[in-house]
Amino acid sequence: MKKLFTLFLLYMLGANVNTQAQKSSTSDINRYKQQAKAVTIIRDNYGVPHIYGQTDAAVVFGLMYTQCEDNFKGIERNYLYQLGRQSEADGENRLFEDVQLQLIADSADAIKDYNQSPPYFKKLMDAFADGINYYLYKHPEVKPLVFTRFKPWYALMFTDGSVAATETGGISPRETQAFYTADNKTGSVYKSKPLIKDDEEREIGSNGFAIAPSRSASGHALLYINPHVPFYFRSEVGLNSEEGLRAYGAVTWGQFFIYQGFNNHCGWMHTSSYADVGDLYAEKMTEKDGKWFYEYDGKLKPVIIRKLKLNVKQGDKYSQRDITAYYTHHGPVIASRDGKWLALKHNNRSYNALLESWLITKANNMAQYKKAMGLLANTSNNTVYADDKGNIAFWYGNFMPKRDAKLNWNLPVDGTSPATEWKGLHGVDEVVHVYNPTTGYIQNCNSTPFTSSGAASPDKTRYPAYMAPDGENYRGITAINLLSNAKDITLDGLIAKGYDKYLAAFDDLQPSLFAAYDKAPDSVKAKLAEPIALLKQWDRHTSASSIATTIAIDWGTLMFRAITPAKPGEGSYQVQRVKEMLQTLPASQQLEFLNTALQNLQKKFGTWKMAWGDINRYQRPADGVTFSDELPSLPVGATSSQFGQLPSFVSRTMETNKRYGYSGNSFIAAVEFGPRVKAKTIITGGQSFNAASKHFTDQAQGYINGEFKDVLFYKEDVLKHVEKSYHPGQ
Repeated sequence: MKKLFTLFLLYMLGANVNTQAQKSSTSDINRYKQQAKAVTIIRDNYGVPHIYGQTDAAVVFGLMYTQCEDNFKGIERNYLYQLGRQSEADGENRLFEDVQLQLIADSADAIKDYNQSPPYFKKLMDAFADGINYYLYKHPEVKPLVFTRFKPWYALMFTDGSVAATETGGISPRETQAFYTADNKTGSVYKSKPLIKDDEEREIGSNGFAIAPSRSASGHALLYINPHVPFYFRSEVGLNSEEGLRAYGAVTWGQFFIYQGFNNHCGWMHTSSYADVGDLYAEKMTEKDGKWFYEYDGKLKPVIIRKLKLNVKQGDKYSQRDITAYYTHHGPVIASRDGKWLALKHNNRSYNALLESWLITKANNMAQYKKAMGLLANTSNNTVYADDKGNIAFWYGNFMPKRDAKLNWNLPVDGTSPATEWKGLHGVDEVVHVYNPTTGYIQNCNSTPFTSSGAASPDKTRYPAYMAPDGENYRGITAINLLSNAKDITLDGLIAKGYDKYLAAFDDLQPSLFAAYDKAPDSVKAKLAEPIALLKQWDRHTSASSIATTIAIDWGTLMFRAITPAKPGEGSYQVQRVKEMLQTLPASQQLEFLNTALQNLQKKFGTWKMAWGDINRYQRPADGVTFSDELPSLPVGATSSQFGQLPSFVSRTMETNKRYGYSGNSFIAAVEFGPRVKAKTIITGGQSFNAASKHFTDQAQGYINGEFKDVLFYKEDVLKHVEKSYHPGQ
């Protein structure tokens, strides 16, 4: 997940290049002002915006304006990525990431989709652009990096809310660069290599729980929403229109729909999916008279050519790079291996994906929610669902091509054969799913769906392997242990389970370490006796005051680096790989890792006896990126989810001795669907990006402790906690 951290840093950083905003016309300004009059924004006592308008479009206008107020930089950064224009802000080092993105998502198609959209949906996209452009008009002091004016069709380039959700078939920008800069495109210009192990802890997913009425204390369904993403990547907001929109939850910067949240009837939590939704085709190439052809069904077909023009920042100027892009009918050619071009078949961008994301926010029951999902356009998400009728459900993926199940779709398939073509899409009821399980609970923590509901989980033998290639992870094990026998669950009880800090990975790791210690020479035993004693006394729950937590995490991190990396497209088999590693890793090496962890702590802090909270800290720098041991920070007992902990707090040193969190829990919500919705939420730090605001870190301690605030879902409650009420532009 290195890209997640990179994107976070990029939208927090950046040198301004464009300083002159494109001027709005008189007719534009008049249109903005009329729309602004139709929108009321109420900021509550936590700074959360509640947006009210007569129409959905008015609410979208207000939503985009408030997002700009909070974090215009984040909006622009997301669209620089989605449109493949990062090199205009960051220079050469982003060029071939941009090339990949422009290969697989053509803005011309987005413009065409916008022009052909029905009037009501076009109004939403117009309001999306107008809300941002009105903000830029009203705030000339804001200097965009690149986008001085947003266009309505931009919304069709970023459609499902995921972070860096683009499907590339496992092809890195480095491979794409090798292909598009090679003279001999049929040669072996790139040899695939094992994944590079680096020292950075990685974020590995999100958690979603649904509790049936039979297991809740109130007799109503409950939903727990716990995405793991870079801190501050989404905002919290309430949306209300007289056209039936009443939704609350997390919005990804630059989008106009609630990505993870709820309305007055139902709620949805998206977790990242490992379902196979894109495939690489190995194309057999022939060059004739300076033109390229590929073989298909015994015939030669001409390669499709498209010209890409990219502007690359060089100081205060730009240079233009022209790339001749190649396509077969399978899709864009993004690499070459072993003499074959690799074309990617995918569905990275579509009108239906944005429409589906919007329609689920307005669904009033499970049938309407399924109808929205019936567009089959979400390529990156699983969905955990609950509603006020007591239904709970789970879908593993949504967009799912039908394929020949006898083929291995984890590897490039034969592009010359019609047998490898997709055969339509699986319907909503055909993908791996759970509806109202008899066990009364659903959990998904980015692991196998075949343990999602205990005995009522889906039968793996009924589904082709490409639908759910991943195995179990330790978060899944933790969730099963917490939910399988739970009864009379309250909203606060659900939050407590979501914040449980048990590290299930050490159920496997520690016995192996202790066995190695028991067989070690006396000299080694004497050296490690004290830390081993602490680990044996440890209850495997992280704690800010625990020295054992520090030892376990530093040692466990070294152990995890010894795990064999996943193969491209293989999915997540974390538990399996840990067990395999323990069978082959010498006992002496496990003890040596422990000794190394202790030495590292001793060298850095003068003692290895460091409580976890003394080195694991929460800090929100004023500039977003410059952390310091000299500035105030808060101790945090949680750690990353890689060891099986449900709440995630990924931390690392930031040119500091102490570790500081940068990714993990973000917007979190617990919802009860009774006659009136009851919900509690917390976000990382606070709603504001202004370090001088009281809302910069007013939620930090609650975030650390798992103490959530009450959601002001109904307007009468919002009006009791008004901090500011205004129209956009005031």
